[in-house]
Amino acid sequence: RPCGRPPPAPPAGSAPGPARPGTKRLPRAIVVGVKKGGTRAVLEFIRVHPEVRALGTEPHFFDRNYHRGLEWYRSLMPRTLDSQITVEKTPSYFVTKEAPRRIFNMSRDTKLIVVVRNPVTRAISDYTQTLSKKPDIPTFEGLTFRNRSLGLVDTSWNAIRIGMYAVHLQSWLQYFPLSQIHFVSGERLITDPAGEMGKVQDFLGIKRVITDKHFYFNKTKGFPCLKKSESSGLPRCLGKSKGRTHVQIDPEVIEQLRDFYRPYNIKFYETVGQDFRWE
Repeated sequence: RPCGRPPPAPPAGSAPGPARPGTKRLPRAIVVGVKKGGTRAVLEFIRVHPEVRALGTEPHFFDRNYHRGLEWYRSLMPRTLDSQITVEKTPSYFVTKEAPRRIFNMSRDTKLIVVVRNPVTRAISDYTQTLSKKPDIPTFEGLTFRNRSLGLVDTSWNAIRIGMYAVHLQSWLQYFPLSQIHFVSGERLITDPAGEMGKVQDFLGIKRVITDKHFYFNKTKGFPCLKKSESSGLPRCLGKSKGRTHVQIDPEVIEQLRDFYRPYNIKFYETVGQDFRWE
């Protein structure tokens, strides 16, 4: 304060405001992927749980902001009580080569959640989102193939590369056992949100509080919404960027992409011991 003046005295009879309870802690669980798989839905659904506090924005610490250090990362986190779990989500971690080692170095006990979805549908959704921001980008078909007549898929295009789940998973398994990674089906998250969130709660070691009574199906958007949020009694759906109508793609292109992803999908099913039925 200028001239070292003391702060003004509070009005007579007023009491100081309550100190904010809890402590900022590094996350014990991270939703690490995948983009356009349903990560925002998982985060919004799990934060309804009284034992979970989640960071609403994506901090991108383990990919873009690692140089800022762990204390910067911790400072972003919500305050939690001893009984609560801190969660964050940044879907690009799953495809970031350095992320598994960096998260392991923070804590080898970190629980990891990966939301996966049919990679063909995921790629189209990814393209649809980009197109809404950059209307003059090339066609989906043009970006997908290096040589369409030969069926050569361009794996350098991020929208294609992300869906090669089996490849990315190998980087994580160098640092974390499968028991510390939980896979959520993006498709089942839509058809049975309570069932999928039940498994997430079991994985986090918390009581199954989020059940059928928390959801209703929004026919306009085509996915489930929360009946009421933690902060108000009003129904809450994900924002307008979710549930966009996908671009129409030539069925032959979809078939070629299915063929491309099939061996990666089979390898992924075998590695995680779960069949996601994307065929």
